[in-house]
Amino acid sequence: MATEMKLNLGCGSNLRPGYLNVDKYGEPDLIHDLEQFPWPWEEGVVTEVVLSHVLEHLGRQTQVYLNIMKELYRVCADGAKVLITVPHPRHDDFLNDPTHVRAITAESLQLFSKKANARWAQLGEANTPLGRYLDIDLEIENVEQILDPMWGQRMKAKQLSQQDLLFATQSYNNVIKELRITVRVNKPG
Repeated sequence: MATEMKLNLGCGSNLRPGYLNVDKYGEPDLIHDLEQFPWPWEEGVVTEVVLSHVLEHLGRQTQVYLNIMKELYRVCADGAKVLITVPHPRHDDFLNDPTHVRAITAESLQLFSKKANARWAQLGEANTPLGRYLDIDLEIENVEQILDPMWGQRMKAKQLSQQDLLFATQSYNNVIKELRITVRVNKPG
């Protein structure tokens, strides 16, 4: 590949140098609605994608969301990184915004992993193998959970154990503020 193409999709006013900043509003480098297909890039040309607080706004209808994931896969090169930041679906930041139409979690993104799909099939698990169904392969490389400041302060002050925090994240809202998920695009030879 002669040049690297990096996309900052749904950039809003957060323009990133070295990226093609794309949004359907404002003054990005390119105005495009990510729910309109096909996207205006050739197959396999993108090496990095940033989706910072945008994916939860897209794909109210399931088929539109699946088309977004297929387009993301189509335009990315093998090994491309997709950096996803979303509000945690059990935090008020997600719940209070009427433009948030889809909860995004590491577990929901794992449905697009062919490796996970194969493991689930072997174990007879009922998870939907979207990677296999849609012929896309996205592998989660890293998940970072950003704590709400109140919980972060309690952890920093050593008022909570890891076990306490795990219990809290499974039992209460507003513990995890946002998720930062790094995904790698896998494409066969």
